[in-house]
Amino acid sequence: MAVETARRPYQATYAVLALAVGGFALLQSLVIPVLPTIEAGLRTSQNTVTWVLTSYLLSAAIFTPIMGRLGDMYGKERLLVLTLVALTVGSLLAAVASSITLMIVARTIQGVGGGVLPLSFGLIRDEFPQEKVRGAIGVIAALAAAGGGLGIVLAGPIVGALNYHWLFWIPMIVMAMVTVAAHVIVPESEVRTPGKLSWSGVVLLSTWLVALILGISEAPTWGWGSTSVVGLLLGAAVVAAGWILVEARSAHPLIDMHMMRIPAVWTTNLVAFLLGIGLYAVFAFLPEFLQTSPSAGYGFGVSITVSGLILLPASVFMFAFGMWSGRLANRFGSKSVLLAGLVVGVVTFVLLTFARAAEWQILLAMVVEGIGFGLAFSSMSALVVVAVPPEQTGVASGMNANIRTIGGSIGAAAMSSIVTSGVHAGQIPRDAGYTHGFALLTVAAIAAAIAALFVPGRLRPPSGGVAMPHGELGMVAGGTLVGDESE
Repeated sequence: MAVETARRPYQATYAVLALAVGGFALLQSLVIPVLPTIEAGLRTSQNTVTWVLTSYLLSAAIFTPIMGRLGDMYGKERLLVLTLVALTVGSLLAAVASSITLMIVARTIQGVGGGVLPLSFGLIRDEFPQEKVRGAIGVIAALAAAGGGLGIVLAGPIVGALNYHWLFWIPMIVMAMVTVAAHVIVPESEVRTPGKLSWSGVVLLSTWLVALILGISEAPTWGWGSTSVVGLLLGAAVVAAGWILVEARSAHPLIDMHMMRIPAVWTTNLVAFLLGIGLYAVFAFLPEFLQTSPSAGYGFGVSITVSGLILLPASVFMFAFGMWSGRLANRFGSKSVLLAGLVVGVVTFVLLTFARAAEWQILLAMVVEGIGFGLAFSSMSALVVVAVPPEQTGVASGMNANIRTIGGSIGAAAMSSIVTSGVHAGQIPRDAGYTHGFALLTVAAIAAAIAALFVPGRLRPPSGGVAMPHGELGMVAGGTLVGDESE
């Protein structure tokens, strides 16, 4: 049976991985436009209903690197099926939830599905023909990014035609089928990292991530200067420092700190953090801006569905250019494509800061964002995967996705604080708040482009052999990416 599974065309595996990643990405954002509807349906408060998002974010942040590490140890296909089961069960519980408590529990279980990203990247790296790896990773990465925006688009029509419960019934049905397909079609990778799970690393990682994301998520409500927020952020910094020390000394670390110090890894992670700040904040706040009545001095008073359609070009172009990025990287190198995407991305935030008085201007900004972010996200994933040995692919790509999520949390929280600054309960935010918020995102995007300049451009064997062109995907076991002065 194992031989038959291994002989299945890699295209079939690719289709299953695409569906798995797409389902996870959609579940990230489907609830964003309909939180008020869920709040009313479950008879809860505005502060409490935000945990429908926060619990998902926390769970994904914790389980993404853990599932990636377990996949490297015990088999990526086996752990992929488990993550899909978690997505299916979590969706089922959310669909039938009649209380906010059960809904939050369901979303926490869904967050385990964050493991589909590192596991998918690892399976592609292990099982696909070498010449197909870069393009395949690019498409999966683009799908992960574009799916988040597509969820916002689909939420309005689903709720309008049915009800918010179907935001979970539909993914549950799809994920159940994908789970079966993954078990039947996806071959088990033979690449393994022997060892055992570092439980001290798991506990410390979970602790500082929970403290960080909880502090950031609640800062707009509690106040950035409040004792609770300051305590959480300081605690996160202290525990994170302790986690790094423990991991560096562990014989079986959850995250290999030597790997994290590889130039291509830490520079790409920094870019992911800064770029994540802008992506999540835009998707979280543009719908609210578009739905605001023009009587407020800005906004267009459109419906949830229309606001989602205005954001749709971002997802479409993100996916399209993410698919194209592999070919561009083979010709020009992933670093060059990353830089091009980041420069284009900066234009998005400049437009949103200074030119958003008409709907066509927002549409233009979304097209530009899709092009820039599609190129950038796909290139980042390829850079990380090619920079590490095959047995570390899962955990390295998982941490990169995690860092992007953390950046998105910070960006959304900072944007919320700026937009709502000086606004009392029940009042509509001022247009100047959006201007200042988008200006902050512009600065973050520029910083991401600057950080990308430090991403190495060539792969050199540790023996000091001839450096490989950065446009190639060849990997020397134990090799590292080093800087290319010609770039």
